Amino acid sequence: MLRKISFSIIGGAGFRAQYYLRIAQALPDLFHVAGMVVRDGEKGGEMERKWGVKTYRNMELLLTKEKPDFVVLSVSGSECAQSLFQLADTGIPVLTETPPGQNLDDLLALHERLTVNGAMVQVAEQYHLHPLNQARLALIDSGRLGEITQATVSVSHMYHGASLIRKMLGIQFEEAEIKAIRFTSPILAGPDRMGPPREEKTLFTERDLAWIQFGEKLGIYDFTKDQHRSWIRSNHLSVRGVKGELFDSQVKLLSDFATPLPLELKRINRGEGENQEGYYLAGIIAGESWVYRNPFAPARLYDDEIAIAACLQKMADYISGGPDFYGLPDASQDCYIGFKIEEAIATGETVKVSRQPWASFA
Repeated sequence: MLRKISFSIIGGAGFRAQYYLRIAQALPDLFHVAGMVVRDGEKGGEMERKWGVKTYRNMELLLTKEKPDFVVLSVSGSECAQSLFQLADTGIPVLTETPPGQNLDDLLALHERLTVNGAMVQVAEQYHLHPLNQARLALIDSGRLGEITQATVSVSHMYHGASLIRKMLGIQFEEAEIKAIRFTSPILAGPDRMGPPREEKTLFTERDLAWIQFGEKLGIYDFTKDQHRSWIRSNHLSVRGVKGELFDSQVKLLSDFATPLPLELKRINRGEGENQEGYYLAGIIAGESWVYRNPFAPARLYDDEIAIAACLQKMADYISGGPDFYGLPDASQDCYIGFKIEEAIATGETVKVSRQPWASFA
């Protein structure tokens, strides 16, 4: 049986912080929010009324009054590194939102001051923990696709995309070469964080494409700004191996060298039709086998919330002596690759991803 996990949130009443509140509300037997820091007193009062959680005006007061297992740091990217340094002095484990640093100097400072000194920090990079990506990784790990040589990721921006490319290819901290371009085109505006569009409006969006060559393996990054919210642009992920291919939810395998075996990654939901078990994702199957089971069923969470709940659970395992699941070295590597993609776009030249000091600490 999973034990109840107590965590505090530092970072105010923003969009990301409320993910954690929704998850705790949906899974009260598993997660408890032991207070949160909201600097603005009026907003703090609103959060207390809406979510039934105690709020404090600063970190020092929160940590005096509450005794969480760890804290979730959900501040702006520009504040993240300094907040991590401050929290390191308290000795409390931290699960921080992405990105941990704004530039290479930030990442190197985090390595020298935190990783080298054994600070307990993990990063809430959730995309590889989405149910469909967990199913894809399970199929890759099964060996049925053979050795993976190529991955195309058109899902999210920069460091998120780099994370998925490395996960799908099985890449650690290898050196690489990057070529990239940017293409601008018009599109009708779609939803944003505030909700659906309120008027018809044409925007000009940037599509970034990068080819990242890790020796004999190729990662292709393809992202158009806000495509993950757009109603008229699609996300896409494909993986090619010696023995088969994943293309979104379609799987092409061989039963033997002369016999094709097409499969589909199929979501199994409860609560559809005459099923009365409640509405939730049970898992994902490929053929006759489960390749993913939802560990938080029957809570009614959407995929991003399931993935963030997995970050919380893995953080609890980590502070209890379990393994890293996405530490500062991994987060720094993916940010670094993102920086290099931007450099390749800006210069039009092939740029090199070199080995960084954090590679030895992963």
